Amino acid sequence: MARGRRAELPRMTATPTRAPQVDAMALARALRERIAGEVRFDDGSRALYATDASNYRQVPIGVVIPRTVDDVIATVDLCRQYRAPILSRGGGTSLCGQCCNVAVVIDFSKYLNQVLEIDAEGATARVQPGVVLDDLRRQAAQVGLTFAPDPATHNHNTLGGMLGNNSCGPHSVMGGETVHNVIELDILTSDGIRMTVGATDEDSWRRIQAEGGRKAEIYRRLRELVERHGEEIRARFPPIPRRVSGFNLPRLLPENGFDLAKALVGTEGTCVVVLEARLRLLPNPRERVLLVLGYDSVYEAGDHVPEVMRAGPIALEGVDDRLVHDMTAMDLHPRGVQLLPDGHGWLLAEFGGDTVEAACAAAQRLMDQLRSAERPPAMKLVQDPQVQAVLWKVRESGLGATAHVPNAPITWEGWEDASVPPERLGEYLRKLRALFDRYGYGCDLYGHFGQGCVHTRIDFDLVTAPGIAKFRRFIHEAAEQVTAVGGSISGEHGDGQSKAELLEIMYGPRLVQAFEDFKDIWDPLGLMNPGKVVRPYRADENLRLGTSYDPPPVETVMHFAGDASDFGRTMLRCVGVGECRKHDGTMCPSYKATGEEMHATRGRARLLFEMLNGNRTEGVLRQGWQEPAVKEALDLCLSCKGCKKECPVKVDMASYKAEFLFHYFRKHRRPLAAHVFGHIDRWARWASVAPGLANALMQSPPLARLAQRVIGIAPQRRLPAFARQTFRAGFRPRAAKAPRGDVLLWPDTFNNHFHPQVAHAAARVLEHAGYRVRIPGQPLCCGRPLYEFGMLDAARAHLQRTVDALDADLRAGTPVVVLEPACLSVFKEELPMMLPGQQQAHRLRAQSFLLADLLQPHLEALDLAPLGRPALVHAHCHAKTVLDFASSGKLMSAIGLDVHMPDTGCCGMAGSFGFEERKYDVSIACAERRLLPAVRDTAPDHLLIADGFSCREQIVQCTGRDVQHLAEVLLRALPDQGESP
Repeated sequence: MARGRRAELPRMTATPTRAPQVDAMALARALRERIAGEVRFDDGSRALYATDASNYRQVPIGVVIPRTVDDVIATVDLCRQYRAPILSRGGGTSLCGQCCNVAVVIDFSKYLNQVLEIDAEGATARVQPGVVLDDLRRQAAQVGLTFAPDPATHNHNTLGGMLGNNSCGPHSVMGGETVHNVIELDILTSDGIRMTVGATDEDSWRRIQAEGGRKAEIYRRLRELVERHGEEIRARFPPIPRRVSGFNLPRLLPENGFDLAKALVGTEGTCVVVLEARLRLLPNPRERVLLVLGYDSVYEAGDHVPEVMRAGPIALEGVDDRLVHDMTAMDLHPRGVQLLPDGHGWLLAEFGGDTVEAACAAAQRLMDQLRSAERPPAMKLVQDPQVQAVLWKVRESGLGATAHVPNAPITWEGWEDASVPPERLGEYLRKLRALFDRYGYGCDLYGHFGQGCVHTRIDFDLVTAPGIAKFRRFIHEAAEQVTAVGGSISGEHGDGQSKAELLEIMYGPRLVQAFEDFKDIWDPLGLMNPGKVVRPYRADENLRLGTSYDPPPVETVMHFAGDASDFGRTMLRCVGVGECRKHDGTMCPSYKATGEEMHATRGRARLLFEMLNGNRTEGVLRQGWQEPAVKEALDLCLSCKGCKKECPVKVDMASYKAEFLFHYFRKHRRPLAAHVFGHIDRWARWASVAPGLANALMQSPPLARLAQRVIGIAPQRRLPAFARQTFRAGFRPRAAKAPRGDVLLWPDTFNNHFHPQVAHAAARVLEHAGYRVRIPGQPLCCGRPLYEFGMLDAARAHLQRTVDALDADLRAGTPVVVLEPACLSVFKEELPMMLPGQQQAHRLRAQSFLLADLLQPHLEALDLAPLGRPALVHAHCHAKTVLDFASSGKLMSAIGLDVHMPDTGCCGMAGSFGFEERKYDVSIACAERRLLPAVRDTAPDHLLIADGFSCREQIVQCTGRDVQHLAEVLLRALPDQGESP
């Protein structure tokens, strides 16, 4: 085939079969009658699964979430009867469009997600397709083994998806692609044949043929296919470490064992449904060190890959200076960026061994060799596992760091994982950059350099007809370019739709025909993920944006400055990487509790996108701000703000929820709970007139039960009691002057009216630190509860009243100490969004602090007495995500606490969330995931510390244990206080 630029793109002659007309309602009824799993054909569920992490969007017929393998078999049987296409789905993180289709989507991730067996002696594992990779790796690590392929999505992608895409990752240097680690697959065909496949020796072949039937036919026809195309398969499949394009036909060659399991890896759901897999495990290096090498450019880094690979690293990754620049612009993992040695292109080489010394010795040998070069790279050898993890985040965050860079165009997939022979990597990187420059595209370069795989996202124009035509010209020329250097159009993410039309450039027409024959042998009915890989849709069809993309302008209350105040652009922020589906950290506590896609940040973002674009011809959600599916999804958002920090593209679901609810309730009546909890500051002020009477009324069983029923409070909850005296009423300034000047202590509603002892303790500690403590001259509230119910007009009024009341102190630069993290986060996050352009708002944002933030710089002068106590610490979600909890940790260490801070995530109370009857079960599930078990396992004489009022309330109500605010603990450490018994 001729190389070089084509004057005109070929037309796709093999038009994919479009989905037939399916009686979806009848199919849904039949499914509900036959399976124990969940059947969802509603518009909201279809919208949720309309796209993956790619540029493509196709609304499915419906969604099935099977509980058992029998459910899967029944679903395929009914789909065959109704002629409905089928799409197997795992984590939904595919980048090439293979995970969306007009089909019945089978989502394995909620229930069929178990590691069935770890055979330590045989070094194998049996898994269900929905199991998350890190779950497998954690269990395998207990017997010293691991599954080598580890994509950046390792904490939430599924093995079924990895089998479908033939996934790789950094440690495929150590163990190869997924295909190299598959032994057997338990599969189901669209015509109902279930069988276990793997390598086939002659005895097995003869036995299968003797049995006859459809299985024998499949084996026979596959052998005939290889006999027809064997020589071309041997000649045209590039012998490189990363080749994930096309089907794995070489695995059918007799010299490769006629291995049907390996041949099916990478078929992207177009041939069979995988029900179970037996996988190879490898010894897991006990110790690892990371050697970071800095070069003058990413091209020199690429040139030196073969030299570094000869040293035997177990992973070798590369990044360029553009990626680092974009990470800096986004303030993404700044510590990792700072840790990089000098350079403009970097290699991250990981070495493993049974001991740190052995791993270091291997790295040191390479360093000694590199020092002898004429221009040696800058070098940094890192042994600390925590520092290594920080540096790995620089590489793993490539997609998030490049998708939404401030003041830059949005970037997209489309040419994000081509691979070449590693010895030609530097050459390819230079040619690729020249191609980018010729098309006017600006891109970062990073990837699995040890195996010649290059990742990038490109600022394609996928909205205008000329831009889309240019995009298609580019990918065709890029395919010619990479093929010319002996590479593959895909080195990790597969073909799907975005690259499938390019396969003929790489393989020629005869092998493309062989791919079609291979699919037809397995899927004679053409039901399995049609239009992907073979007989594909063009790369410019089914675009998520496209020329029909025209979201209506939205006048928002909140100011989304990061997206140029364009809510349509805001709704493009989620790229579908699915980090919100992980099982650690803070982000998406309701997803962790339910396993539901709609309760992940990605699911909610997808529904908001569909809502905003419901005016399109192919739109699904057409009720705009009154869309019930969006309301349902957002109802269980705890506004933890975990996504603001942990989402790689900084989706801010708490703000989107508040904005949606504002518009939604313009045409709907708010529930009584919204008025009760949203205006808690008002009710608390009234109750403070006669707190005893208020408590008596709330604690009286008949009245309490009646109020709970009317308001919608869970009967398992008890309302917290009002304090006999508020902090404001009991506070008395102790000094006219102080060496460190004035500090304004913010009496938030909860510590003022319910836990005044916390505020009194903080005042004592601040006075001990040399401050004159004052409080605002009038009762104020940040309005945090208002956001949870979309009461943005009232919230803005609260903030305006606050900055007006604090006018003099803000102009004087007086620091404001806030004890409740949820309140401080309003000043840091919502305040500039609600009062944009107001200088006083910017001053309050800059001058407000947590108690520890103000005290930590003066640790030595505080003269605190060591307490010498173990302490279980649970940090409030907002402290972990939008604030900085580091100062609190340093203070606790300074007073001699032996701190245990497990990954407890969200407590599940989240203001009023845990009190509402409809949300109680999710609230408890969030808490029971890790927090409550950790509390119950904590000895009675250990301290329990939590700064959040909601967090303390959840712990107290569920365990009866006493929990203290850091201010109360610091009070114990004052020299004149002594620790109380």
